[in-house]
Amino acid sequence: MNKELTSWYSPSLNKEMPIAAYGDYGFALLLVPTAAADYLEYERFQLMKHLEPFINAGQVKVFSIDSINNESWLNNNIEPWMKSVRHQQWNNYVFEEVVPFIRNNTSAETPVITCGASFGALHSMNLFLKRPDIINGVIAMSGVYDLTEYTKGHYDDHVYFNSPIHYIPNLSDHSILEQIRRSKNIHIVTGSGSYEDPGASGRFAKVLYDKGIWYELDVWGEEWPHDWDTWRAMLPHYLGTKF
Repeated sequence: MNKELTSWYSPSLNKEMPIAAYGDYGFALLLVPTAAADYLEYERFQLMKHLEPFINAGQVKVFSIDSINNESWLNNNIEPWMKSVRHQQWNNYVFEEVVPFIRNNTSAETPVITCGASFGALHSMNLFLKRPDIINGVIAMSGVYDLTEYTKGHYDDHVYFNSPIHYIPNLSDHSILEQIRRSKNIHIVTGSGSYEDPGASGRFAKVLYDKGIWYELDVWGEEWPHDWDTWRAMLPHYLGTKF
């Protein structure tokens, strides 16, 4: 499995941001880390090893990026409004820097699918829904889609516009809705075991349904907890059966 590490100084974030790429060909899978983790988290927890057959077969090329949750929602040393501003800067980094980087390392026609587990599921879903013109789908594992779960009571425009369960019911732009509706890769998957919240996935799926947006809601059983064993099974399953 070919692996390449790259970094650049991000104008959006005013800091050096690394990215790991695995493979050579296939659609682009953009991995968003969980909670306070970094761009090598999925490799450390052996998920990349489970994806290796798909990567080596040229089915998928994986790009894994850093989160900045420690500088935004998980940073208790700054004012809440600064957390939301910092998160918006991270969105800009993905849209204006990471996606072009992926295009330059694949092709303009290569589909880009976001993916993440836990807090990364919310971010990956939000990235797709905000920019369906440049992102083609999402695999969201074990997520909640209400950003206020992480904001300690703070609520402002940045929170609203990055919390899918809040802004999607009010989304009325027909062109954006049609771009979202054209995707056949909106996958919401969750376990039902310890620390999972399948109800959160169900509530968000209902929001999409009410907007006429196709999705797949896949609720696994109680033997699947909110942990890496679950995600190491989920993501290869989806790559093997849905792509």
